[in-house]
Amino acid sequence: MSQPSQAFMRGTFFLSVAAFINRILGFISGMFVARVLGAEGIGLLMMAHPLVPLVITITELGLPVAISKLVAEADARDDRVKVRRILHVSLFVTGFLSVTLTTLSLLGSEWIASVLLSDQRAYYAMLAITPIAPIVAVSAVLKGYFRGKQRMHTIAASDVLENTVQIACVLALVHVLLPYGVSYAAAGAMAASVASEISSLLFLLASYKMRGEVKLPGETWSAHLRHGRSTLTELLRIGLPTTGNGVIHSLYGAFQPLLITTSLAAAGIGTAMATKQFGMIAGYAFPLLFMPSFITQSLSTALIPAISEAAANKDSLLMHSRMEQALRLGLWIGAPATVILYVWSTPLTTLIYHAPEAGLLLRILAPMFFMHYFDAPLHAILLGLGRANATLWNYAVTTVFKIAAIYVLGSQYGIAGIAFALGLSMVLIAMLNFYSISGSIGFYMDIRPFARVVFSMIIMILCGESAIRYLESLELSMLWNTLGSIGFSLLAYFTAMSVTKAWSRRSKSIYS
Repeated sequence: MSQPSQAFMRGTFFLSVAAFINRILGFISGMFVARVLGAEGIGLLMMAHPLVPLVITITELGLPVAISKLVAEADARDDRVKVRRILHVSLFVTGFLSVTLTTLSLLGSEWIASVLLSDQRAYYAMLAITPIAPIVAVSAVLKGYFRGKQRMHTIAASDVLENTVQIACVLALVHVLLPYGVSYAAAGAMAASVASEISSLLFLLASYKMRGEVKLPGETWSAHLRHGRSTLTELLRIGLPTTGNGVIHSLYGAFQPLLITTSLAAAGIGTAMATKQFGMIAGYAFPLLFMPSFITQSLSTALIPAISEAAANKDSLLMHSRMEQALRLGLWIGAPATVILYVWSTPLTTLIYHAPEAGLLLRILAPMFFMHYFDAPLHAILLGLGRANATLWNYAVTTVFKIAAIYVLGSQYGIAGIAFALGLSMVLIAMLNFYSISGSIGFYMDIRPFARVVFSMIIMILCGESAIRYLESLELSMLWNTLGSIGFSLLAYFTAMSVTKAWSRRSKSIYS
């Protein structure tokens, strides 16, 4: 294996391990907050948060992606001055924009709260989270620099540190502030996020300083900025096209709490109950649904250059083979995850969150969320093919559909209708990305491995439900019933996969 390939695989491994650890840490933190604050408190958190991603998206301008690309190119030429100029210009732009927008957000916080927050108790949480924008923006620039330098272990370590500090701060602040009311406890949880981001930023700055790069005479901040116009042009040419998707996502995220509570109000549900139901779907159901997807996200990171390389070499067979492998991995992960989240929806939400009423929402979402395990690879394939505009258009269409579906179904069927609308939007985005790939290069794949996985899923469901009934007859507790039946169903799934040879990467693929 070549040195660049080794570096790429090593970096992917570090990021995958860190992603797994962070999912576990984040899940533990989320479970604690959900149990302490309850659905109503989680609803306040979800309402207060959406403005921040919009500020971060605007201040970043897509620069982290551009930084990693330009730094890698300059580093390959051993142009150390260009590397530092890229970093200095990027830090100045993001720092200036983030501080300016954060200041405006704080000054206009009361007006923003009156427009976006359907529950004014979320105001303190919104104030607590607003200062995070410049911290995240500067961290993103440094992470882009380290990606360009192929120092993925530094990014992985900073992410793990961030989540560890967040858990510690959440435990402390929520415990201290809860006696003053749920709104103050929610603000404490948000403040914990700020503290954790600060720790991550300090670690990244220390890692950069420890490199001890030798500067040339006259190489100062002002010199880099005076000669940085061409560098800024390069950064914006790459970064701006990637900003559109993030802006749409952030605008929708800021609008979503008001949209959901408005549609629930049209269904005759009061503000407090609407906040609680929104907390159940955003704070209980979705963390469980997203838990297994870190693997497909890591896969997608590796898939973009793999597809790009095959496309550049005009190797259609290799391109389609990589696509099939990626989708098959998504199927292997998504199949058992979907079965578990559907069959054991109520026991999971009861054991983890003490919220059995959230089980219905999880059960509605799980089958449609199955498409999410394919969406990340499909999105990466389009980016690898240079079809970034297609991903933006597909996301815009899906967002319009989601807004309409949430209001129509939510006003008619309440929170269950909203869950169904969110699930349908996940199916739509995956299908649109699939259609874009098919229209661009065609889409050919062997359906036999997929049929074997579907058969294994059916065996898993049947064995799991039989195990549930048997363990119930033994009068075991819900915890042991759930663990035992899930374990038995997974054993049945893996056995069926092995018997049908569904695991085989060379299961008579049309590309072999």
